[in-house]
Amino acid sequence: MATKNSSTFSVLGSDLAIKGDIQASADLHIDGSVEGDIACASLVQGETSTITGAVKAESARFAGTVDGSITARELVILKTAKITGDVFYDALTIEQGAQVEGRFAHRDARKTGAVPTQPAKTEIPVAN
Repeated sequence: MATKNSSTFSVLGSDLAIKGDIQASADLHIDGSVEGDIACASLVQGETSTITGAVKAESARFAGTVDGSITARELVILKTAKITGDVFYDALTIEQGAQVEGRFAHRDARKTGAVPTQPAKTEIPVAN
């Protein structure tokens, strides 16, 4: 028996390649490739996934490749992630080994227009 409060979760498998924007009110898990902008409540990206376009989500967890800007309230960048683009966040966690080339800015700074002027190339080495 389904209830109205049950949350919806959409999965784009590793065999899927999508060209076009995605807008979802549900949580989204992407293992395939997306060429377009993504807007959703919560996003989880698999290690083999590639996203080319802007991402906007309340919470996001990246493990694959992203080429585009990211805006999220709660953002987690895992050690396997490779991100090229500006990152706007409220809360940020970056695992050791993640690679990000772009600018980081707290979302409050973005609202006031105070975005860092120098791009930062961040590569966090993995300790063996």
